[in-house]
Amino acid sequence: MQERSGRVVVFSASVVLPITAPPIRDGAIAVAAGRIRHVGDRAWVLHELHTRGLAFDEVHWPGVLTPGLVNAHSHLQYTGMAEVGQGRYAGFEEWAHAFQPVYERGLDWGADAAAGARAMIAAGTTAVADIVTDVEAASALHDARLHGITYWEVMSWTNEAWAERGRAEVEARLDALPAPPGTGLSPHAPYSLDVEPLLEIPDIVRERGSRLHLHLGEAAFEREHGEAVSWQEKRPASFMALREEGIGTGATEFVDELGVLGPDCHIAHGVYMTARDRATLRSRGTTVALCPRSNAVIGLDEPPIAAYLVEGNAIAVGTDSLASSPSLDLLADVAELHRLARAQGYANRDLSALLLRAATLGGAHAMGLDTGPARTGYLAVGAVADLAFFDIPGPGASPAAMSGVDDTIEHLVVGGAGRAAATFIDGEVRWASAAFTEQTGVRA
Repeated sequence: MQERSGRVVVFSASVVLPITAPPIRDGAIAVAAGRIRHVGDRAWVLHELHTRGLAFDEVHWPGVLTPGLVNAHSHLQYTGMAEVGQGRYAGFEEWAHAFQPVYERGLDWGADAAAGARAMIAAGTTAVADIVTDVEAASALHDARLHGITYWEVMSWTNEAWAERGRAEVEARLDALPAPPGTGLSPHAPYSLDVEPLLEIPDIVRERGSRLHLHLGEAAFEREHGEAVSWQEKRPASFMALREEGIGTGATEFVDELGVLGPDCHIAHGVYMTARDRATLRSRGTTVALCPRSNAVIGLDEPPIAAYLVEGNAIAVGTDSLASSPSLDLLADVAELHRLARAQGYANRDLSALLLRAATLGGAHAMGLDTGPARTGYLAVGAVADLAFFDIPGPGASPAAMSGVDDTIEHLVVGGAGRAAATFIDGEVRWASAAFTEQTGVRA
């Protein structure tokens, strides 16, 4: 079914979760020309359309309807490196030792990235932050017609090489990325670039009104240690040069002093963060994309999800890649964050709702996709019709169903992985399970 002619399609479900409004039992949304026109109780939505004399088709699913999921950190080109992600490692260095020889074999990055995009769509994902290292994978989001940002990864530039040719080369790479979707740069990490590129990459991006995304707090040696000392007047060549001089400045403070952080930047991982680091992220308006299953594969510590929630940090969720994660199903990472938050002492009843928000609106906000004419990550009038249906029973749907909407949300968050039923992007069906097709007649 394609809904681009302007004809109205009503999508209804036992429970509709708009994210920016209360859950709706027996809810519906009306969609026309790829945009949401009405959201509310099904009877009200149908009444509005009848009152206006608008013809419509209805697609009803006896489960849950949410905004499309937003994967806020991934490397789609590494989809063919699952042999690495299926291992378990004792830390970042051991994982890198396993990763490098597989990477150097030179896989079909374009085909692998396309396969990863298809897998994400089949898991209910409609927008992605995709970091690209090899140009063959640069068109994955564009070709799959996914929303999100394609980030060109920048790493291993010294100050001297950057001055000679770095800026021109990186600007050319950025400008060559296909659009849509949006584009941006990903300075890999504080320890993989010298100071000059870290100073100038934000300027390149901001001159174009684009976006930044970097790995931060992923390696234990990034943590601050020792007494706070003034280091700026030393004019260090790099973060690693600071470490070699015995200066214990943390990586978050380092990139903050260089002007990297801000509301147009989001970071991935955020594992090794002090309370001061987390406060810095909040003050700069910088979202952190948490990737707990990837952290576990690599052998890192747990992300401090409970602290992020209690302190009010903006959070999103990412799968990372199959080189360090068992799957590209975002709800599996959401379930792991739920487990970790409870184990770390977060006892509030709002946990599942907050994590679902992080996996939708949180990711959209991280990439600046929650505002403007192409806004996504939530179900509201005027937003693009990015939708995910899940085979999760609503309240009272069967004798075995749970009793309330809150329990339905909990069921989705804890057990939603592998339960996607259909995915729509811009109102167009992009994937549908056999059960969804049998129930609704809609097929991709």
